[in-house]
Amino acid sequence: MRACRGGAIMEDKAHPPRMLITALVLGGIGVVIGLIGGFGALLVGGLGSAFEIGGPGNFVGLAFTAGFIGVAAVIGGALVRGASKTAALLLLVSGVGGFLAVSTAWMVAGPLLIVGALLAWFGSGHTSEETTHRPPTEPKGGPGTEP
Repeated sequence: MRACRGGAIMEDKAHPPRMLITALVLGGIGVVIGLIGGFGALLVGGLGSAFEIGGPGNFVGLAFTAGFIGVAAVIGGALVRGASKTAALLLLVSGVGGFLAVSTAWMVAGPLLIVGALLAWFGSGHTSEETTHRPPTEPKGGPGTEP
């Protein structure tokens, strides 16, 4: 925010609202943890197939899906400042899709991505063209008086 003549306060275009910054941070943390969880699930599935434990092939496929969902979350996190509605949808789909793919491995990343999506969605309604007008302040003694 910056002050203009006449006491008007205007939003600076270079500084986005705090909700979008928080969405960007939560989305970034969720992406990193989600990718770690997805690749951890891939590791567990690979170990299961190496030791011929029953049914790991399906788990490996879901872990690859979680990796692609993590990439979609990266794209959503990168779009938060520019196209926040699209970013919110990508983060929400990534958060929910990760739970469906590798539920336990996505327990930390999912809520972070979903909260980031909600913040990006509700923070996008803010326009930087709005101005808030405040009347100019006068000295305590009134106009024309000296303290």
